Amino acid sequence: PGEVSRAAFVGRVWLRMLKCPCPPSSAALELSVNNHAADFTLSTGLSPAISLSCLVHNSSQAEELLWYRGDGQVDLKDGNKVNISNICISPVNESDNGVTFTCRLARDKSVQVSVILDVQFPPQLSGEETLHVEEEKDVTLTCNSKSNPQAQSTWLKDNQSLTLQQSHHELYQTSEVCQLSIRKVQKSDNGTYTCMVESRLGNGTRDFHLIVEDKKPVFPKEAVIAAVVVVTITVLFGIVARKDKFFKVW
Repeated sequence: PGEVSRAAFVGRVWLRMLKCPCPPSSAALELSVNNHAADFTLSTGLSPAISLSCLVHNSSQAEELLWYRGDGQVDLKDGNKVNISNICISPVNESDNGVTFTCRLARDKSVQVSVILDVQFPPQLSGEETLHVEEEKDVTLTCNSKSNPQAQSTWLKDNQSLTLQQSHHELYQTSEVCQLSIRKVQKSDNGTYTCMVESRLGNGTRDFHLIVEDKKPVFPKEAVIAAVVVVTITVLFGIVARKDKFFKVW
């Protein structure tokens, strides 16, 4: 009798499970982007376009997918949302470097795969080409340098290697800028300075023409103000001294 009771109990449990449909679970669901089931980095160069394909795995129902570029949601067409979704980045340029694209399951956004773009490109330089500076003033030549991977930079003066002088020249470099500072410039600092940047993907140069102008004479403000005051007072005293003549004429 005990065995019969146990069998009847199990049968009732199975009957209840059949009568109560359970909601689909996302625990076994997986996504993949370009055949990667986990976050990854995609290295690429400057190109007309690259595509990212997101695919749902282990699902018996239609699943809606969402794409994000950083924190912003990508607008997808209706036929490009269910179980498989593709996006195209066109063209691929420097601004896409380091950007994260994420594919997420619409009903459970914790199910996701992200890809970080590693866009590699040769050095691209910019900066003010001609600088005028007064003698004995400080000046900084700023060479904006964008590249991936980061490049190495050197400075030339009149097509020759620049000899750095302590307390006169100072160099500063980051991943996006290379600066040459010259303190208390002299006439001998006149010339063309070249920012030369080198990476394994290519080289770049940028010329800066430094024109050192004569030092302008400085007039002390206090002396000028005092002279104006003296002249004004002298004129007033002159008018007062001759007021009688002015009245007689009137």
